[in-house]
Amino acid sequence: MIPARFEYVREDSAEQALQLLAQHGEDARLLAGGQSLIPLMKLRLAMPSVLIDIGRIPELRYIRLDGDEVAIGALARDHDLETSAMLRTEVPLLAYVAAQVGDPQVRARGTIGGTLAHGDAASDLPTAVLALGATMVIRGPGATRTVPATEFFKGTFSTAIEPDEMLVEVRIPRLAGYGWGYQKFTRRANDWPIVAVATVNGRVALANAAETVIRARATDEAIAAGASINDAAEVADREATPTADMHGSITYHRHLIRVLTERALHAAAG
Repeated sequence: MIPARFEYVREDSAEQALQLLAQHGEDARLLAGGQSLIPLMKLRLAMPSVLIDIGRIPELRYIRLDGDEVAIGALARDHDLETSAMLRTEVPLLAYVAAQVGDPQVRARGTIGGTLAHGDAASDLPTAVLALGATMVIRGPGATRTVPATEFFKGTFSTAIEPDEMLVEVRIPRLAGYGWGYQKFTRRANDWPIVAVATVNGRVALANAAETVIRARATDEAIAAGASINDAAEVADREATPTADMHGSITYHRHLIRVLTERALHAAAG
């Protein structure tokens, strides 16, 4: 299909983009890599009257150390993440998960900020940042605020970002030396996960197990209490609210959650 008519504006700074957002309100949308927004526009599930292209803002594309954290600009591309030597050392889970996103063409365009702002429950990077205990830096008119990943994802394609705000940075604790695991089950290698599980430092996050990515808190608590991996995985679906779909029943999805959690925990344990 063909998108509805819209005005296209390309901005060279985050401040200019924010001014346009304030001017046009909910009629405007930000375009980063376009891997999620453009397909929605073609299907007319998203019909912004103003499309603000921020994909070439250099100030938002970086990966750098900042004290005990790694700071990642919102426009860092998936390819940047998967090939970053720093991330492979300091946050290896994120580098690995980025390499699982789509195919090389998608990773060359997709951005971490765009993926997180899209808020898809069946997405790799949101699952990873939730398990990693990340913090989102959101800039709005005259103010910047931080939101922990546990409070960032609100519901189906819904996040803590307000219409006049933009995600500018993701901050992740340095976790060099920590065991981690990521398991996802798909029909084809570059599909969205039917179920995915990320774990690091005693935290377990699930993709496509509810209306948004979620923490498997019962498993977190079981691990903290000294439960075996098998026992901790058995309660991984306690917070999940999967739905039946073309891939299988609710029972099938819950089974996948438990099995993939067990595999991810074993991988994290070495």
